[in-house]
Amino acid sequence: MKHSLILFCFLLYATTGICTPKPIWKSLFNGKDLTGWKQLNGQAKYKVENAEIVGTTMFGESNSFLATTENYGDFILELEYKVDSTINSGVQFRSESKEDYQKGRVYGYQFEIDPSSRRFTGGIYDEARRGWLYPLDYNPAAKSALKKSQWNKCRIECMGSVIRTFVNGIAASYLIDDLTQKGFIALQVHSIGKKEEEGKQIRWRNIRIQTTDVTSSTSDNIFVVNLLPNNLSEQEKRNGVKLLWDGKTSDGWRGAYKNNFPQKGWQIKDGELSVLSSNGAEATNGGDIVSEAEYGAFILQFDFKLTEGANSGVKYFVTEKEANSGSAIGLEYQVLDDAKHPDAKLGAAGNRTIASLYDLIPSATENGARRKIGEWNRGMIVVYPNNKVEHWLNGWKLVEYTRGSPVYNALVARSKYHQWPAFGMAPTGHILLQDHGNAVSFRSIKIKELTESDIPVCNCN
Repeated sequence: MKHSLILFCFLLYATTGICTPKPIWKSLFNGKDLTGWKQLNGQAKYKVENAEIVGTTMFGESNSFLATTENYGDFILELEYKVDSTINSGVQFRSESKEDYQKGRVYGYQFEIDPSSRRFTGGIYDEARRGWLYPLDYNPAAKSALKKSQWNKCRIECMGSVIRTFVNGIAASYLIDDLTQKGFIALQVHSIGKKEEEGKQIRWRNIRIQTTDVTSSTSDNIFVVNLLPNNLSEQEKRNGVKLLWDGKTSDGWRGAYKNNFPQKGWQIKDGELSVLSSNGAEATNGGDIVSEAEYGAFILQFDFKLTEGANSGVKYFVTEKEANSGSAIGLEYQVLDDAKHPDAKLGAAGNRTIASLYDLIPSATENGARRKIGEWNRGMIVVYPNNKVEHWLNGWKLVEYTRGSPVYNALVARSKYHQWPAFGMAPTGHILLQDHGNAVSFRSIKIKELTESDIPVCNCN
C-alpha cells in the first residue's frame, strides 16, 4: 500500500505538480517591532511603520546595520525594498561583526542597492573587506531591473560556495566563493556626506527565509565570478569557459620560441604557476611562456600575485614572428608594482602602470581596484570579434580601446612598437606570461572564446 501511494504521488507530481513539496518559509520580521534584530555600528534611525522597517539617514553617522540575532549558512532570502532615488543602501548576508576585526565593524557579502546612474543594484560587494566581487558591469543586462522609487524584490541564494542574486526576478549576480560560509543578515542605512541628505529613507517589508531543503533557481548563462583557485564550475562549463592552465602541470604551455616548457625559471607548486626571480634580468632565466593554442576573440581571466618591486605582464596576439632579443612581442596587460618599480614612471601619462595597455594606454585610477603587494589580484582581458578590447582589474574596467582604430594606430606610431608593421593586429595569437626577472605568481587562468553573437549591442555602462 505504501509503495502504491508513493507511485501514485510520483505520477500525480509528473502530471500536475500537486505533490511538489512546498518551500518552508520563515518570516524574519513580525511586522510590529524589531524583535530578532539588533543595531550595529552607526546610529541611523530604524523604526517600524505600516508593517515595514524604515531606515532613515543621519548626518555624521557611519554605515548603520540592523542585523538578525541569528546566523544563517545555506538559505534563500527574499524581501521587498523601496529606496529614495538618491541614496545607496544594501542587504548584508553571511556577514559578521567581531571586536578583533576593525573594532566590530560589519563586514561580509552585500546585495547592493544602487539607484544611481551606475545601476549596480543586485551586484555583490564585500563590505569592509575586498570591495567589489560582482559589479553589474559584468552583467549589464541586469542594470535595468531596478524600479526607481518603487517596491522592488530582492532574492539571494546561498548554497555552499555558490551565491546568486536576483532583482525583480532577473538574474543579477553569480559568485562562487567560500571565504565566509555563515553569518547574519543585515539591512544597511548608508552614511551620508552632506547635511541636506539627512532624512532620506529606505523601507523593507515581507522579509522571509528558507533554510531547509533549499533548491537553486534554474540555471542561467550570466557571467560567473569564481574565486575558488583553479576551479571550473559546472555553470562556467555551460558558459563555454575552459581552464587554460590545469593548476598542476605544464600541459598546454611551452617556452616562447621553443618547443617545450622551460626546465628552469618557472615553478608549479601548490596550485600556483610562478616565474622565479633572476634579479630583474628579463627573459634570461626561464624566459616567457606561451599557450600552445592561439586565440582571436576571447575572455581571458587570470589571478596574479606580485612581490615587492616586481614586473611582469600578460600578452595576447603573440605570433612569435617578430625578431626581438628580449620578451616576445604582443599587446600587453601590464603586471607591475606601481609604487616600487621604476617602469611605472616611464612611458607617457602612466601607460606602463598596472592593468594598462603597456606603452600605449594608461589604466584608469579607481579606488579599491588595486590590491596590496602579496595579495591576489583578478585580471581580465576581453577581446570582442569587432576588435573592441577591455582590461579589467578586480572588478573594475580600467582600459578600453579598439584594435585598428585611428586612435590605436596613432598610439602605436608614437610608441616603442612602431617598428613592427601591423603591430597587435594579427587575427589570432598565443597568450603569453612574461618572465621579466621578478617573482610573480599566476593561477585560475581561464578562457572563453567569443563569437559575433557576443558583441555588445549597446553601451550599458
